[in-house]
Amino acid sequence: MTTKRAAIFDVDGTLVDTNHLHVVTWWEAFRQAGHRVPMGEIHQAVGLSSGDLIVHLLGEDRDPDDDEQLTAAHHALYATYFDRLPALDSAGDLLRTLAARGWEIVLATSASGAELSALRSAIDADDVILGSASADDVAEGKPAPDPVEQAREIADVLGEHAVFVGDTVWDMKAAVRDGVAPVAVLSGGIPRADLEAAGARAVYQDVDDLLAHLDTSVFADQE
Repeated sequence: MTTKRAAIFDVDGTLVDTNHLHVVTWWEAFRQAGHRVPMGEIHQAVGLSSGDLIVHLLGEDRDPDDDEQLTAAHHALYATYFDRLPALDSAGDLLRTLAARGWEIVLATSASGAELSALRSAIDADDVILGSASADDVAEGKPAPDPVEQAREIADVLGEHAVFVGDTVWDMKAAVRDGVAPVAVLSGGIPRADLEAAGARAVYQDVDDLLAHLDTSVFADQE
């Protein structure tokens, strides 16, 4: 009997080239609210849920009454790009190749609603995506294990039979905490050393590079 396996993917910065769009739109949202937050610090926080990102960057002593307005401003600014979000090279091809090899494909992302729909449209691989664990589905976002665990539950697999691919430190920490194999890509702009320190078992330039080396990857080890 063939063991069911799950290939779980982060989306922003992993399958779709959006991290720097998030940096710019969060920077503008903070600026409009009177906060000066360096773009480098925002970049390091991309991948957190909106609420966690705000706490991470502004601290616990901020006025929490402003959080909803900041989130809404970011969403409105980022939504102007929804019709032209760029998938990274081979994103759809990688998902289809893994699906053809028997992997259940699930997304684990802090995006939800119209944003998630726009991202999935950019990837253009809904025919092989089983489902997604979004910010609406879990109590805590990455680096908590909840999104990865929820994705596994969608695929109905144990942690030892799952691989999670992401581009941020938060992704790697979530994968480690859930007990799945963490694989990183550099397409989100986070340094290799940071990803490895957070637990990445292997690091690739991007999903195109991962696809080219699929037969010698963690995925091959589980086949």
